[in-house]
Amino acid sequence: MPEKNRSLEPKVEEFKSAKEGNIPRSIEEFTPEEWARLKEVGIEPDASREGEFFQADARVVHCRSIPEGLELLPVTEALEKYDWLSDYWWKSVSADKDEYTKATAEDLDDGYFIRVLPGYRLVYPVQTCLYIRTPGVVQKVHNIVIVEEGAELNLITACTTHPGVRSSFHIGVSEFYVKRNAKLTFTMIHNWADETHVRPRTGVIVEEGGTYISTYVTLHQVATIQTMPDCRLVGPGAKATFGSVVAAPKGSYLDLGARVSLEAPETRAEIISRSVSYGGESLARGHLIGKAPEVKAHLECQGLMLSDEGAIKAIPQLDAYYSNVEMSHEAAVGKVAQEEIEYLMARGLSEEEATSLIVQGFLNVRIEGLPEELQKRIDKAIELAREGL
Repeated sequence: MPEKNRSLEPKVEEFKSAKEGNIPRSIEEFTPEEWARLKEVGIEPDASREGEFFQADARVVHCRSIPEGLELLPVTEALEKYDWLSDYWWKSVSADKDEYTKATAEDLDDGYFIRVLPGYRLVYPVQTCLYIRTPGVVQKVHNIVIVEEGAELNLITACTTHPGVRSSFHIGVSEFYVKRNAKLTFTMIHNWADETHVRPRTGVIVEEGGTYISTYVTLHQVATIQTMPDCRLVGPGAKATFGSVVAAPKGSYLDLGARVSLEAPETRAEIISRSVSYGGESLARGHLIGKAPEVKAHLECQGLMLSDEGAIKAIPQLDAYYSNVEMSHEAAVGKVAQEEIEYLMARGLSEEEATSLIVQGFLNVRIEGLPEELQKRIDKAIELAREGL
């Protein structure tokens, strides 16, 4: 968690309810200015998708799924439809985890429910968007994703604010369940307003032979983000990879990380972090816990300082409880090498262009197992953002 500083700890009661937002009934009513903003996080009406979900403030304004093997609903509807959903509700994340989960449990603003039926491997991604459209609101969502045995899902979640919003608060509780030999690829792209506070609370449970791949991207100014997903690998051969691509402009405070508990033999985990500070503060945390024999895990935190203001802090932690485990970490923070800048300048680039190109290359993390379409989307987001950083 962030150091105890009142300016970094937003209070739910200081914001009005998202239910007070003035929200259209359909995304068709959004303005061209809004669509331009949404496009920055990959929301395009004509893109190939297996399913689409769009929530603005507290209202679900769009929800559709195409293949028979995919169930996509507002989570409030799913709770009414399925009694068995209580077996997953608040099971990988505790409702009492902190004041933010408690607030969400007490006054939910909806969220998405996604279930891929056994054996279905979806060709195209499912796209979800959590959008804050009204200034000064707190949006509290709870998402449930279940990938059944042998199934596969690529999920892209985009989070952003209306162009006219500066101050807001987003609390996102997400629970992911990856069943035996299933695979979930989760990509989250954030582009919040500069006075927005963000508190994702995530729990992941991966069963035998399952794979979970998470990539998190935030490249624009935001007031604060604090998140530390908890992932449990509970079945033999389960795998998890967490990758983050982070830029901290001046005024931003980012406390990001992941915790993976390897609880079964031959489980594998990797946490990869790339962060750049332009005057903001970035904390890169990683915690790997070896609770079973014959596990392998690696943690890598790399930071690049581009200003004498701000800070980057790499905080790796390894815990091992068996002798025959392979767990490692590496962490490094530095600056752009002058010889690299001079090399590019000698080939016709200005100093600013050279620095920008080097930073783009540094942030282009390649995540093993990430579908090519998602990797291209991340690369494009980095390319578009570098001009404004």
